[in-house]
Amino acid sequence: MFRRVLIANRGEIAVRVIRACQELGIETVAVYSDVDEHALHVQLADLSYNIGPADAALSYLNIDAIIEAARAMKAEAIHPGYGFLSENAEFAEKVTAAGFTFIGPLAETILQVGDKDVARAAMLAAGIPMAKGSDPLQNEAAAITAAQEVGYPVILKPVAGGGGKGMFVAHNETDLRNILQIVDLQKVVYYFEHYIERSRHIEVQIIADNYGTVLHLGERECSLQRRNQKLLEESPSVALTPDMRDYVGALAIKAAKSIHYTNIGTVEFLFDLSNNEFYFMEINPRIQVEHAITEAVTGIDLVRLQIRIAAGEPLEMRQHDVQITGHAIECRINAEDPDNNFLPSPGKVEFFHEPGGPRIRVDSGITAGLSIEPYYDSMIAKVVVHGRTRGDAIKIMQRALNEFKIEGIKTTISLHKRILEDTYFCTGNIDTQFIKKRLPAYEQTPPKRKLKDKMNLAASINSSMYYA
Repeated sequence: MFRRVLIANRGEIAVRVIRACQELGIETVAVYSDVDEHALHVQLADLSYNIGPADAALSYLNIDAIIEAARAMKAEAIHPGYGFLSENAEFAEKVTAAGFTFIGPLAETILQVGDKDVARAAMLAAGIPMAKGSDPLQNEAAAITAAQEVGYPVILKPVAGGGGKGMFVAHNETDLRNILQIVDLQKVVYYFEHYIERSRHIEVQIIADNYGTVLHLGERECSLQRRNQKLLEESPSVALTPDMRDYVGALAIKAAKSIHYTNIGTVEFLFDLSNNEFYFMEINPRIQVEHAITEAVTGIDLVRLQIRIAAGEPLEMRQHDVQITGHAIECRINAEDPDNNFLPSPGKVEFFHEPGGPRIRVDSGITAGLSIEPYYDSMIAKVVVHGRTRGDAIKIMQRALNEFKIEGIKTTISLHKRILEDTYFCTGNIDTQFIKKRLPAYEQTPPKRKLKDKMNLAASINSSMYYA
């Protein structure tokens, strides 16, 4: 086992990793930018290292500075968390070349699944079902032809990246031509997939050691999204029967084995409600924001597990050992104003009271007196509850959100309260269009004038920082 691990991240995920390391008897090194000198992850770590000014989060993206920090602090391994460099194959490769262990998949695996076109080709070869798609688009004429071949409606996706960024839906050629006036096919490589209008976003947690054992830990329902970005997740999905769960879990394992995947990852699918078929979307080669709900229903600590796998330990469990118990829900709490087009709300947290009591977990990286900086992703906390049933979990979450008090900044707590009170949500009648259909005011595009007024906050919505 490692003696000392550096966490190349900040906020609640850095705190989460630090706590897991402490339980394993591992010393931790926190890296921080100038504005994070007093951040919670810095306070909790055994050691800390300044990696420079905030400057739109570039410090946390500085590969050389992070490796130098690991060298100076005599760390043995580096945990990337999520966001920032967690899906950067160059980072994983340089970490390994410098003599440290990268706590995650191999660099070549990250590179393979990070390019959606390459990943789709690999999954097709492995026999994993997926929606009809196109090759990378070269120009406007090729895009129009490809859309006709794929069949409208189509969704335009960047080959690289994730988190719902840069996606556009076209229902006809007029829509597409309007979209092509916005995107630059010469700078960003895009491709098409047939757009499934009535679908659920289902993802499967996988774990894989270095010796060929791959398991799945059930699925997570991630259909509640605003503009392709997740708001609330739950596990298990009420849409799946036990047979469906076994089937999609087997698909996820097959997908992982086909590319010799190791460590923790998530295989994401669209579940077509018109025919009850699953279609592959992507593989995320890292721990996910919503990992806590899987931990709640399985009792398995995923962060400790990925550290053990990286240290060379084999999985001691088999698929029949994985049991799903009860129902878990997670609400992402962001420093944004949902009643004002989700404008970021940086500032000093004047009061911070987390909910407590049975079956409630809060993962956060802040305390009262700390400031929410405009340079980073706006998520400040996650509330996770575990109930005997889905209805029980909803009631617990409602109590938790009523207890959660944050003053000094705006948050999305009020949005989550509205969701939890919605009849369609409570009955499980949801899909990826839920927010657009049921809470249309929250799907609106921010007015350009207001965005201009907030230009100094542009770094907070930098796509490289988004936590999917």
